[in-house]
Formats: sequence, structure tokens, C-alpha cells
Amino acid sequence: MPVVLATAVFCCVLWGSASPAIKIAYELFRIGADDTPSRLMLAGARFALAGVMTIVFGSFLAKKALIPEKSSWKYVLVLSLFQTIGQYYFFFMSLAHTSGVRGSIINASGNFLAPLFAIFLFRLENFSVKKMIGCVVGFAGIILFFGGSSALTSGGQMTFPGEGAMLCAAFFYAISGCSIKLFSKHENPVTLSGYQFALGGVVLFIMGLVMGGNLTFYSAGCYLNLLYMGFISAGAYTLWGVLLKYNPVSKVSVLGFVNPIMGVLLSALFLGESTEAFSMTSVLALLLVSAGIIIVNARIGKESV
Repeated sequence: MPVVLATAVFCCVLWGSASPAIKIAYELFRIGADDTPSRLMLAGARFALAGVMTIVFGSFLAKKALIPEKSSWKYVLVLSLFQTIGQYYFFFMSLAHTSGVRGSIINASGNFLAPLFAIFLFRLENFSVKKMIGCVVGFAGIILFFGGSSALTSGGQMTFPGEGAMLCAAFFYAISGCSIKLFSKHENPVTLSGYQFALGGVVLFIMGLVMGGNLTFYSAGCYLNLLYMGFISAGAYTLWGVLLKYNPVSKVSVLGFVNPIMGVLLSALFLGESTEAFSMTSVLALLLVSAGIIIVNARIGKESV
């Protein structure tokens, strides 16, 4: 259990560092908030690299080259559309218009949209009162963070390019999570993710290039940042997959509550957002979001998650 806990926390630290890493990248690559083409090129370069890393790491662990079956390419295409192109188009847009703390908290909504989609849209799971309670608790934390119910009607603290875009990213995250659960019945999930990362990354990069974007490496920090962002996805996903392979899903998934906590803490540390991160509202919202994730994923009795 200590090894499982340490590995899961390490994965969450990687995922949690994504928001500050991207915002730092905008500074290193000198990409302005309204420079969508260059932002797409940066996202594309990150995921093309992440795809190559995932395939290499996965092949090493499997002791064979991971190559999709011909019949699996349609799954790769669908996943790349939702998991990389759709999700990270909006994720990178959001972080150009909102803080890392706000992005990390609202991005956690994907953890609550996913079970709702799995139950009501994809019919992958049975209705569960426990999961519904977890979703309500988690969403309550997110709504609280943005000023309570008035934030949903007044729009004073929320904008589409910022918080709205992160909600869209969470939507695509939930869709892709359900999709990969379906598609993994036919193909190795690591293979699917590696190739969809690479394909989605190439598409995003070409989109940005055609739109007139520019990705200039001004210093060694640009190269290091890009390598790290690629490793975030490849390393965390590969390790998380290993944990799920050798341990009960419930034991691993419940540790996902660490993810938004790391996102907030690392944004405070590297982006100087301590005031927002440690305000009473932020702390209470983060506690509710984390509690929601634990409730959704916790195993009670013989219930499977």
C-alpha cells in the first residue's frame, strides 16, 4: 500500500503541475492571451511529444512494440478528437485567461461529469446514490468557489474564455474517459492513449501553423518546459495504468482527490497565487471537491466502481 500511495500521489503531483507548467510556458514562449494559433502549436507540440513518450514507455513495460490493430484506428481517431483536440483546445485557452488555482478547481468538475455520463449517457454503470451524493458535494464546492449560486446567474466572476473554457475541457475529459472505457475492451488502453496523444498533437500543431501561429524557442527553458509537459501526460498516465493493472480500481481511483489539491498548491508555489489559493473560500471549496471525489470513488461493501 505505501508504494501504491506514493506512486498515486506522484501521478497527481504531475497532473496538478499541468496548470502552472502551461502558464509558465506562455511566458517562456512569449505567447499572449489572445494568440490562439501559437497556443494551439504549443499544445500540439506537447501532445505529439507525450504520445511518443507514452508509446515508448508502454512498449518498454509490455516488452514489445505497441502498435494498434487495423480495426483500432477508428478508436484512436475518436479519442484524439475528444481527449486531446477537444479537451486541450479549451484547457490551453482557459489557462490564458484565468489563474492556475481557478483552473485547477474547476477542472475537477470532470471527475463528477464522468460518472454522470457513464450512468445516464453511456450506460456503463448502474445508478448509485453514493455517486450522486459525491457529485453534488463536488459541484457544491466548485459553485462555492465562484461565489455561490449568484455566480451561475450574474456571470460576474466567470468568463467563457477562462472558466467557461475549463468547463468545456472537463466535458471533453468526461466523454473521453467513458470512451476509453468502451474502447479498451478491444485495444490496450496505453496503446490507444499513446497514439491518440500523438495524432491529436499533430492535428493541433498543424491547425495552429495554418492559422499563422509561431512557436519560437527563446531559451533552454523552453525546451525543458516542453519536455516536462510531455512527461506530465506520458509519465502520469503510464504509471496510473500500472497501478490500475495490479491493484483494485477503487483503491487507486479514490486517491484522485489529491489531484486538485496539488494543482492549487503548485499554482500557489510557482505562480504566486497564494492569496487566492489559501483564502477561506478556496480551502473550503477544495475540501468539498476532494470529498466529492472520495465519495464518488470509494468502495462500499461489494459495490464496484
